[in-house]
Amino acid sequence: MSQVRTIFKNMSWLLVSQIIASVCGFIWTILMARYLGVERYGIFGFATSFTAILVIIVDLGISTHIVRHIATDYDSAPKYLGNAIPLKVLFSIACTIITLIALIIMNVNELVIKVTLLFTLEMIIKSYVNLFNGSFQAFEEGKYQGIGNTILHLILLVFILIAIFTDLGLYGIAVSYILANAIAFIYEYYMLTKHVTKPKYELDKEFCKKITLLSVPFAVTGLLYTIYYSIDIVMLTNMVGSYATGIYNATYKLISVLTLFYSVYTAVIFPVMSRYYKNDESLLLISFEKSIKYLMLVIIPLAVATAFYSAEVMHLIYGQSYKGGASVLSILIWTVCLLFISGACNSLLNASHKEVSVTKIYAIAAVFNVILNFFMIPHFSYDGAAITTVLSDILIVIIQAYVIYKLGHRPNKRLYQDVGRIIIASGVLGIALYLLNMNIWVAIPVGIIIYLVAIYLLRFFDNDDKYVIKEILGKN
Repeated sequence: MSQVRTIFKNMSWLLVSQIIASVCGFIWTILMARYLGVERYGIFGFATSFTAILVIIVDLGISTHIVRHIATDYDSAPKYLGNAIPLKVLFSIACTIITLIALIIMNVNELVIKVTLLFTLEMIIKSYVNLFNGSFQAFEEGKYQGIGNTILHLILLVFILIAIFTDLGLYGIAVSYILANAIAFIYEYYMLTKHVTKPKYELDKEFCKKITLLSVPFAVTGLLYTIYYSIDIVMLTNMVGSYATGIYNATYKLISVLTLFYSVYTAVIFPVMSRYYKNDESLLLISFEKSIKYLMLVIIPLAVATAFYSAEVMHLIYGQSYKGGASVLSILIWTVCLLFISGACNSLLNASHKEVSVTKIYAIAAVFNVILNFFMIPHFSYDGAAITTVLSDILIVIIQAYVIYKLGHRPNKRLYQDVGRIIIASGVLGIALYLLNMNIWVAIPVGIIIYLVAIYLLRFFDNDDKYVIKEILGKN
C-alpha cells in the first residue's frame, strides 16, 4: 500500500471517530451549558482549564517523544512503553499534590476544589489514553485509536445524559468524565497489547532519566501551549467572575468542535513527517506545504461564514442566556485558521528535531498572552480575552515562519498562490452572504456551492492534487 493510501486509511478511521466525537461533544456541550447555567458552567470551564495546565506534569512530553522515536524504530516500543507507564504513576501523584496546593493558595471555594480534583483524576487517566493513542499513531494503526475515541465519547455522552436527567450536578458530570475515560483506557490497553506491541515493564532509572530529559522540551512546549490556550479562562474567573467564564467557555467549546479536522490530520501526519525527515527532507517540505493547503481550503471559508452568523449560532445552540458569546465567536473563529497554520508548522519543526525552537516560540507567545490579558480582560471582559488570543496566534505564526525560513525550508511559491486563491474564493463567499442576507439554513448549502464554484474557476487543484486524489481512490 502506498504512503498516500496508508495516510488516507488512518485519516478515515480517525476522521469518522472524530466526527462521532464532535457530534457527541456538541450535544453534551449544549445540554451541560443549558443545564448548569452560565455561572456553574463557568466553574466547569475553570476546572477543566486549570487541570489541563497542571496535568502536563503527568506526561512531561514523554508521549510525543515516544511517537517520534517509535515511528522510526518499532522494536524499541516495548522498552519505551514499559518504562513510561510506571513512570507516569509517579508523575500523577506529584500532579495531584501540586493541584491541591495551588487551589488552596488561590483561596477558591469548596465546590471548585472538589470539582477540580475530580477533573484532575480524569485528566490523569486521559494522559494514559493519549500515550496509547501515540503508540497507535507511530505504528500507523489508526483504527484502534479511532474505535477507542468513539467508545470514549459515546459512553461519556450516555453518562452525562444520566447525570443531567437525574440532577447529579457538577459532581455527577465530573464522575461521568472519569468513568468514560477509564473504560477507554481498558479498551485501548487491551488492543495495544493484543494487536500492536506489549510493554516490557521495568523501571530502569537511567533509561527513565534519559527519556524524561529528552522529553522535557516537548513538556515545556505542551505546558506553554496549554497555558496559552487555557490561561484566559483561569484569568477570567479570577479577574471578572464565573459568569464571564461561562460565556467565554461556551464559545470556546464551539471552536474546539471546529478543530476536529486539524487534530485528525496532525495525528496522522506527524509520524509520517518524522520518517520523511529521516529518509528524505524534500518529502518533508512537500508534506508541510500540502498540509497548509488542504487545511486552509476547509477552514477559511468556514471562518467567514461563522463570523457572519455568530449571533444566530449562539442563540440556536445555547439560547438567550449566552447571547453575549456572539461577539466572542466572531473573534475566536479566526484563531482556528491560525491554529491550522501553526499546527502544520509545529509538525514540521518537531519532525525536524527542532522542538526547542517550538518551545521558545510558545514561551514568547504565552508571556505575551498573559501580559496582554492583564490589560484586556479588566476593560473588555471576554471580548478582550478573545482579541488577545487572536493577536497571540498571529505572533506565533509570524515567528514560526521566520524560524522555518532560517532553517532553509523555502515553501514553493505555488503555496502562496494557492492560499491567495482560497482567500479570494472565501471573499466571494463573504460578499455573497452579505448581499443575499439569507437565513442560516439556506446559507449553508448555497454558501458551499458558491465557494466550490469559485475554487473551481480559480483552478485551485493542480496535477499533484489530482495524483493524491487518485492514490486515495486506488486508481494509480
